[in-house]
Amino acid sequence: MSDLILVVEDEPDMAETIVRALEWGGFRAVTAANGREALERLASERPDLVLLDLMLPEIDGMAVCTRIREHSGVPIVMLTARSAEDDRVAGLNRGADDYVTKPFRMRELCARLAAVLRRSRHWDRDEEVLEVGDLYIRPAAREAGIGARVVDLTPKEFDLLEHLARNADHVLGREKILERVWGEGQYLDERTLDVHIRWLREKIEDDPSNPERLITVRGVGYMLTSGA
Repeated sequence: MSDLILVVEDEPDMAETIVRALEWGGFRAVTAANGREALERLASERPDLVLLDLMLPEIDGMAVCTRIREHSGVPIVMLTARSAEDDRVAGLNRGADDYVTKPFRMRELCARLAAVLRRSRHWDRDEEVLEVGDLYIRPAAREAGIGARVVDLTPKEFDLLEHLARNADHVLGREKILERVWGEGQYLDERTLDVHIRWLREKIEDDPSNPERLITVRGVGYMLTSGA
C-alpha cells in the first residue's frame, strides 16, 4: 500500500492542489486545516509522513511539530512561505526532517517527501541508491521509482536506466550504451537502443513525446538529466 501523507494546510485551495499532486505522485493523502485537527488526525490516521504548514490557526506549525516530537518519530516536512534562515533552523531544531518554502514545484515536493521517507525506512544503510532528480534507482533490489511510485521495468530497461543514471547529466553515445548494456561483441542495430529508449520514456516521462528526464542529443546519443 502507498504511503499516507497528512497534509496540514489551512488554505483549502492549496490543500486540494497538494493532495492532487501527491496522489499523482503515488501517495495517499488526508488533510487537516489547523493544528488541533492535525494532532487528532495524527492519532487516528497514523500517517507515514506529516507535511506541516507553519502558519496555522489555533496551534501554529512550530508548536504542532514540538508536540508531535514529544511522542512520535513520524517524518515531518515543514511547508511555509517563510524563507529566512532563522525560520528554517528553528523548524529543523524542533525536529522537522526537511523544510520546503513556497512557491514550489509539485514534482519537487513529491521528490522531497519520497526522499525523506526513504531515509526513514529500515533499508540497509549501506545500500546504494542512485537519485537523479525525482527518480531513484536501487541497484541491489533492481527497483526504480519516481517519488513514491515504483516503475515497472523489464530487466533490459532497468539495466539501461541504471547505466544512464550512473552517468547522469553526461551525454552517452549510442555505440557506448549498446556495448555497456547489451555487451561487447553483440551485433545490434542502433534502432534496438532507440526502441528501448522509447519504451523507457513511456514509463518515466510525464509526456513521452516531449521528454524532460531522458533527452536526445542529436547526432550523439542520450542523456538522463537531473534538471527535470
